[in-house]
Amino acid sequence: MSNFKAQLFQLFELSEDQADFIVSKFTRESFNKQELFLETEKQCDRLSFIESGYFRVFKWTEQKEVTQWIGGAGYFITDLSSYIFDQPALWSIEALSPAVVWSLSKSDYRQLEQEIPNWNVLEKRFIAKCFMQLENRIFNFIALSAEERYKQYFENNKELFNQVPLQYIASVLGMSPETLSRVRR
Repeated sequence: MSNFKAQLFQLFELSEDQADFIVSKFTRESFNKQELFLETEKQCDRLSFIESGYFRVFKWTEQKEVTQWIGGAGYFITDLSSYIFDQPALWSIEALSPAVVWSLSKSDYRQLEQEIPNWNVLEKRFIAKCFMQLENRIFNFIALSAEERYKQYFENNKELFNQVPLQYIASVLGMSPETLSRVRR
């Protein structure tokens, strides 16, 4: 849990007491490989910090399965539209390995708003950082070639290539497994 607390200090400007209070609201959950954290169309009732293991966020289209994102230790997972706006989940989230997460229920999330005076500012900064990552990812899809996207993703996520099936990485990069194989050569 100390890794989680350290991550909170990186993401937010918190006092020690605020960080301790936030951490106290999270509960530990374990997942087996291929166990679902969330299923499309279900209600997402938690925001979770990944302590160990890997998860993928994915969805089936009419033509294929698409992996939108892969996250490991130090990242948060949820279906934000479902968690915040009480909508059915757009995404399924699956453990790609045995994993441990620390989860915050919606009711405890709402309690943070009441207990931490500057929570709205902290929350806004966190969401802005998430949005910046999305902007960078969209820009890379528009501006970079498949080979450039692969090289950049590999440099930032080397550990994934020995832990996660390559077809999921190919999907995250917006290419077929065959294209990923060609690019890797």
